[in-house]
Amino acid sequence: MPVFGYHKSNPTEYVLHFSNGRIAHEGAGLSFFYFPPSSSIVTVPLASANVPFVVNEPTADFQILTVQGQMTYRIADPKKAAAMLNLTINAYGKRNTDDDQKLPERLVYVLQTLLRGEIQRLPLRDALFQGDQLAATAMKQLQSSAEVVQLGVEILSLSILSLKPTPEMSKALEAETREGLNKKADEAVYTRRNAAIEQERMIKENELQTEMVVQTRQHELHQRELEGAITLERQRAALTDQKSENERKEADTRAYALKAVLEPIQGTDWRVLMMIQSQGGGDPANTIALAFQELAANAQKIGDLNVSPDLLRSLVGSSAKRA
Repeated sequence: MPVFGYHKSNPTEYVLHFSNGRIAHEGAGLSFFYFPPSSSIVTVPLASANVPFVVNEPTADFQILTVQGQMTYRIADPKKAAAMLNLTINAYGKRNTDDDQKLPERLVYVLQTLLRGEIQRLPLRDALFQGDQLAATAMKQLQSSAEVVQLGVEILSLSILSLKPTPEMSKALEAETREGLNKKADEAVYTRRNAAIEQERMIKENELQTEMVVQTRQHELHQRELEGAITLERQRAALTDQKSENERKEADTRAYALKAVLEPIQGTDWRVLMMIQSQGGGDPANTIALAFQELAANAQKIGDLNVSPDLLRSLVGSSAKRA
């Protein structure tokens, strides 16, 4: 059986070698020989560690909120940790107690206490949206906690990954939110419909105004056409009156001229007029015809009448020429 033992530590371990109640070796990553019967070796882990946690705490309105997150820490003061925890190892390098496993639990208990105080001041709806604020406040309080300081622990980070209510409350909140969204959607539909109705009303008003303007223009145009037609008819009536007046004046003139011509010969026998016409270069055949007419009128007074063939031939020849 060997008299002396040999210990070799990792760089992430802080070693305290006590011999006869005094520190013989101290430091990180040390290797040394020791006498087991009078030695006690303490190894303090220096590496950072992640501690996931899940806590259920009531809110100000008595609703359970589940907080899930992760805390990262490391032992910054190995001597304080060695004084508060039993971290000794035996000759085989195994720990004599499980205090190193209980350290994360103690930190989680401290964190749960701090989170409880913050969550109980908030109603459920507000707490669901305060994850970052809760993490920042809890980390600040955790770093200054007396128990954490006494353990020589440094809190590196604290993250809250999720905040969840109970399934029943989650369904209630989802229903309330869903109904609110449906209401907003309905309001948007109503607003859109009202806007469409308003636009349609404006369009119809514009159409009516346009139609009224067109009808007014058409009425004005029709009035102008009527006025033009009336003016034209008046002009035509005036022209007709003037034409009738001119014709009447012409007729009066012709009547006056005819009267002036006939007045000197009124009372004169027509035979005399025919004779005057024949003497003035009239048609001899007309004169002969008048002569035969006088003979026929006085036929009872005539005994015998001889007409020469030359006379008849001349009368027939003149009639053929006129035809």
